[in-house]
Amino acid sequence: MDPTRLYIGLMFFNSLLFSMIFLVTSLYEVSVAGLSGLQLVLVGTTVEVTILLFEIPTGVVADAYSRRISVIIGYFIMGLGFIVEGSFPVFIPILLAQVLWGVGYTFTSGATQAWLSDEIGEAQANRTFLRANQFELGGALMGMLVAIPLGNLALNLPIVLGGCAIAGLAGVLMLVMPENGFHPVSEEKRNTWQGMAAIFKKGMNTVRARPTLLAILGVGLVFGLYSEGWDRLWTKYLVDNFAIPNIFGMNAAAFFGLLRAGGMILAILVTRWVEKRLDTSNRSAIARAMMGLTALLTVSIIMFAFSPALVVSIGAIWLVSITRNVMAPLYDAWVNQRLDTDTRATVISMSGQVDAIGQIASGPLAGLISLWSIKAAITCAGFLLTPALPLIARVNRLQSEESALNQP
Repeated sequence: MDPTRLYIGLMFFNSLLFSMIFLVTSLYEVSVAGLSGLQLVLVGTTVEVTILLFEIPTGVVADAYSRRISVIIGYFIMGLGFIVEGSFPVFIPILLAQVLWGVGYTFTSGATQAWLSDEIGEAQANRTFLRANQFELGGALMGMLVAIPLGNLALNLPIVLGGCAIAGLAGVLMLVMPENGFHPVSEEKRNTWQGMAAIFKKGMNTVRARPTLLAILGVGLVFGLYSEGWDRLWTKYLVDNFAIPNIFGMNAAAFFGLLRAGGMILAILVTRWVEKRLDTSNRSAIARAMMGLTALLTVSIIMFAFSPALVVSIGAIWLVSITRNVMAPLYDAWVNQRLDTDTRATVISMSGQVDAIGQIASGPLAGLISLWSIKAAITCAGFLLTPALPLIARVNRLQSEESALNQP
């Protein structure tokens, strides 16, 4: 099967199923499992600790053995994790589910992007990342629409069915996913920890030798710092502080479905506008875009925390959704520039690891602050984004210096 079409299709269905699941997950954890603010943050921290522990080893597996096998394993384990979460609405099983889905995610993180780059080349892959983002947003929108009636029947139903479908994707990929551009390491290195360590060491040397890439990973760390406080607490803050309207006589799943759907539609339109106007091969253009989007994201989160009315909160949530969905493929393209094929998955996995470190570092703090005030915890999340601004400026400066040196 054509790699570009397969990647876009995979991202579409991946986004559809994850959207179907995550539409109701926070509501399920708050309303059915009855988790507190601190428990909600600990759930997120468990995912990130798992990612931190497994991101590099699984990235090395993808570089040493097979991107294809790594992706297939990942989808199967992720699906299993969601099935566990939706079947047992109790804190400890939910924590176990986070471990499973975190391990599965690390098998796909980096490996999927590296597989596409190997199959079609880096330049075409970077264009495909941004193009696929539109299909991801469309899939996310469809997933929300599917989750609304299912969630009205039972809040765990989209989680369990979505988990089954994600595990099923692994079987589909076994049949249709090619791997022609990847060349594994030799048999001797493949069967030794020393061989894997050598790949990891080479990836680390790549980062150390490139101050620009190191600064970009620093931006990724800051993005991790803010996200846990926002992702885990905004739903609870909305439920606790505003009267959630009944849409068409359905439960709160309908309101949250339409809320997320509105954000996705706006994100699709904005992403399409950005794709037409932003040159993703121009590193300075990416840096400038990331600077503006980061500033907007900071303002949007703080605006939500101090919102006096539900309508203002909805507007803030939509702004957060738009900026994050535009930033994600830009950051992927940022990290993916000028990487060697034999360390590509490992270096991309490092970007996932620094994000996990950021979330682990800030998650417990957000949870403790939430015991006093969830509003304060969300406000803190917004301010934690601000260190990214001087780091992005540094990236832009370093890239300008590199370009000047490379000119004849």
